[in-house]
Amino acid sequence: MSTQTPTANPPFPEEHFSVAVIGGGQAGLSMSYYLKQRGIDHVVLEKRSVTHTWREQRWDAFSLVTPNWQCALPGYPYRGDDPHGFMKKEEIVAWLDGFVRHVDAPVREGVSVTRVAPRPKGGFLVQTSTGQLAGSLSADQVVIASGGYHTPIVPRMAERLPASIVQIQSSEYRNAAALPKGAVLVVGSGQSGAQIAEDLHLSGRDVVLAVGEAPRCARFYRGRDVVDWLADMKYYDMPVEEHPLREGVRDNTNHYVTGRDGGRDIDLRKFASEGMQLYGALEDFADGALRFKPNLGANLDSADDTYNRINASIDRFIAQNGIDAPSGEPYRAVWTPQQERTALDLDASGIGSIVWCIGFRPDFSWIDLPIFNGRGYPGHTRGVTAQEGLYFLGLPWLHTWGSGRFSGVARDAAYLAERIAAPARFDARAA
Repeated sequence: MSTQTPTANPPFPEEHFSVAVIGGGQAGLSMSYYLKQRGIDHVVLEKRSVTHTWREQRWDAFSLVTPNWQCALPGYPYRGDDPHGFMKKEEIVAWLDGFVRHVDAPVREGVSVTRVAPRPKGGFLVQTSTGQLAGSLSADQVVIASGGYHTPIVPRMAERLPASIVQIQSSEYRNAAALPKGAVLVVGSGQSGAQIAEDLHLSGRDVVLAVGEAPRCARFYRGRDVVDWLADMKYYDMPVEEHPLREGVRDNTNHYVTGRDGGRDIDLRKFASEGMQLYGALEDFADGALRFKPNLGANLDSADDTYNRINASIDRFIAQNGIDAPSGEPYRAVWTPQQERTALDLDASGIGSIVWCIGFRPDFSWIDLPIFNGRGYPGHTRGVTAQEGLYFLGLPWLHTWGSGRFSGVARDAAYLAERIAAPARFDARAA
């Protein structure tokens, strides 16, 4: 917890708002939409520019992995002519630009929040830094809508790799041509890692992929997108407390699949049969060699088991409801590793660059309130914390699968806006 004390004499008078929304992505803008509907004065603070993540932290060939019909921000659903397609990066940005205009939120861009703390007279003090200027404002209630992906994860062993190896994180990757000549090591096989490996592979680059424990799912099964089936099965309406893993589902790695070129499976085994080199999880770098865990086979098998298990649940749903659908069959491996390779000589490999795709850590160190668990994650129920007047929005599985996505953030924002507008009503329900 921070030991800072509030600025005694801020360089400009303290402003006060009923609500301060921190973060100007789709979550913060969705919150603003509902607050405006209720006539609640507020401000949205964004340290960079609104929806900047979609413009600045996606590779050139990026496309949504969920179908366009799931893009349902408040008052602004997808209205294009391809609801079952997958918007590409430039289309996503254009759609979000329209949402920004639609909401017309009271945003202050380029304002970084450095501290949120209780205010002696009630409510919250929000300290900010804008370039060389620093100040503060106060708010009766605060919504943290800054997401949960803040600090890129890069292992300390990266410091020991030769300076000649170009290292970037997944959010910095743009295209294969931007990387130096030579093979590319992609570390991690979650959504970003698998899709970046595919992008490099399709461009003709030699790819070495360190495969982690990420699961995978089919793009299409029995005549429809798997997302359509799961929607009919009400999976996307399941609240976190009803999920078999409960809050543990928030730690799950996303299934890898792609919306590229109209959507398809990502089959790492197929890539291997075409020349991509697959290894187990990267463990260390020592004596000039990359060291991998002997778990490639197990990780591939586990991903396929998840793939088949999801499809089997669809089979049961079809049978139980008497739905006329094309037949389906389990996935069968098209390639199997003959042995577990646990070392790769870096010089001999020809690797000239590494793309780290092992995720992000949340960083809420600037929130000076006792609401976090032992891993620095906020404790909350549907975004409502134990600190009266403090809320979170846009986190993965905040309430449902779609909470951190275009499909579910509107429902969460509407719920919190109602809570903010009439907290006594909710207190009565709890009682």
